[in-house]
Amino acid sequence: MAAKPVVIVTRKLPDIIETRMMELFDTTLNLTDEAMSAEQLREAAASTDVLVPTVTDRIDASVIEAGGARLKMIASFGTGVDHIDFQAAKKQGIIVTNTPDVLTEDTADMTMALILAVPRRLTEGELRLRAGEWKGWSPTSMLGHRIWGKRLGIIGMGRIGQAVARRARGFGLSVHYHNRNRVHEEIENELGATYWSSLDQMIAHMDIISINCPHTPATYHLLNKRRLQLMKPHAYVVNTSRGEVIDEDALIAALEREEVAGAGLDVYESEPAVNPKLLKLKSAVLLPHMGSATIEGRIAMGEKVIVNIRTFADGHNPKDRVIDMMF
Repeated sequence: MAAKPVVIVTRKLPDIIETRMMELFDTTLNLTDEAMSAEQLREAAASTDVLVPTVTDRIDASVIEAGGARLKMIASFGTGVDHIDFQAAKKQGIIVTNTPDVLTEDTADMTMALILAVPRRLTEGELRLRAGEWKGWSPTSMLGHRIWGKRLGIIGMGRIGQAVARRARGFGLSVHYHNRNRVHEEIENELGATYWSSLDQMIAHMDIISINCPHTPATYHLLNKRRLQLMKPHAYVVNTSRGEVIDEDALIAALEREEVAGAGLDVYESEPAVNPKLLKLKSAVLLPHMGSATIEGRIAMGEKVIVNIRTFADGHNPKDRVIDMMF
């Protein structure tokens, strides 16, 4: 690869990151911040050494094939890589990197915020106040449920899941988890976490379910209709991972029938479109995919992208190279 690789960035990044990329690489920026069409992504792939997409860009086989022999690297701005056809990239010999670790604390903060917001009906209360419907304090007004002493079941005990567990302990929650592989005993002891080899059994015993696993073929609709029916009627589900991990239609039906008490969602199955039925549910706290949206986090993501590109351009293996997409 040339000393100054050609780089195309698909969305607007923080100014400090864009400036540094212009200094280091032969960079084309997206100053309008409008999402590229499929055709524009194919044109970009065909004319660059390194493509820097975000999690909202669908880098499918057609985009990767359009890169031909020119495209050498996809340096994704984000932790998740489910928007990239990883097998197609692997077949073409294209290196794929992401930006792990830097979003852990921010996403865990937002997960904990939703764990608090849903049982305590925070957004419902704020909306009532703003609408002028609040008539003052009452012993029976806006009653929710405490989380202290409740059981939290974490699906996916990676970095974010562990960070959620640390926060949860401070709020008096009993921490339980299901993961593809059991974490080390020292981590379990530190977090006071109980491992469940059976996801079904864990779900059936929890008061709150937090989804913190990545979206892969193995986790698509992991929380499906059958598993939602295992949940207790007073239980809540929180998702700050990817919308596709939950069967959204099944969740909506369960909420409408009050078979599940509530949901806190930062991600959606067809985002940016949000199912209109979700918008009507008072039992759902809905956020616009802002779990990692901190200034510090976005800059740190950009810095990782730069390091990954420079490392690869220098002929070395990037630290954040994606090896597989298994859960």
